[in-house]
Amino acid sequence: MHHNIAESLINFNGKLTKVCCSENTPPEGAYQVNFNRLEVILDGEYDLVVDARTGEKKLQLQQGEMVYIPSNAWSKPTWENGCKMLSILFSKHQIGFSFVHFETGNGFVEVQKYAMPLPTSMAVEHVLDALNSMTDESRSVVMADHLANALLAYCKELLQGPQQAKVSRGEKLYRSMCIYVQENFHKDITRVSVANRFGVSSAHVSRLFNQEGSVKYADYVTYVRLDRAKFMLKKYNFKVDEIAHRCGFKDTNYFCRVFKQKTGKTPSEYRLAA
Repeated sequence: MHHNIAESLINFNGKLTKVCCSENTPPEGAYQVNFNRLEVILDGEYDLVVDARTGEKKLQLQQGEMVYIPSNAWSKPTWENGCKMLSILFSKHQIGFSFVHFETGNGFVEVQKYAMPLPTSMAVEHVLDALNSMTDESRSVVMADHLANALLAYCKELLQGPQQAKVSRGEKLYRSMCIYVQENFHKDITRVSVANRFGVSSAHVSRLFNQEGSVKYADYVTYVRLDRAKFMLKKYNFKVDEIAHRCGFKDTNYFCRVFKQKTGKTPSEYRLAA
């Protein structure tokens, strides 16, 4: 799968159009994760709403354009037009790739996800720090464009590098599943739905998390959801039931019970102490 993603980046010579910021409350359905994102438009037009210092701003990105969205900043695609786009997600220990092909009238024709470990080199971290310091500043657009293309070059090198052969298929699949959970924690993601998404059995999902990770699948989903809930409690004035809903908990009482069990505080107590 990573060969297809690498091929889509080989001939891409992108121009960064905007570095987003994290200022305003995200609308319902907004996409918000705790890692930095570089979104690359490969074909068509990608329409989305992003956070800006002046409030929400609508972007219409064309083929060959990019947008950088810092960790915990939000975006909301409107999918008004057909496009092929690649979202590159940078966490501390891995890079995730999400390829999406959307057609007007047909919906999502193809969705591919791939994740790979991030080498210990600090180069990427420094580039990301520099980009994060330029949020929503038009005067920094030229420098930000160079930094974004440096990230692309680094990703191309990693995808084509020999180190990919050393990573087991199980580890690759496990990392891709982790990225998928972090992207979709607000949805009803079960072992069965994840298994169907990646074309394996639900038992294999459990086996991968037991062998490659440090916690069971259900515990990992709960960890991701609670981590997002902690962020929302500190950052926004949402009611507790709204936070539970946005974090994928169907029942507010269950959310409060699990939150108290894992943190030692109720959501309200955690918010007051933050």
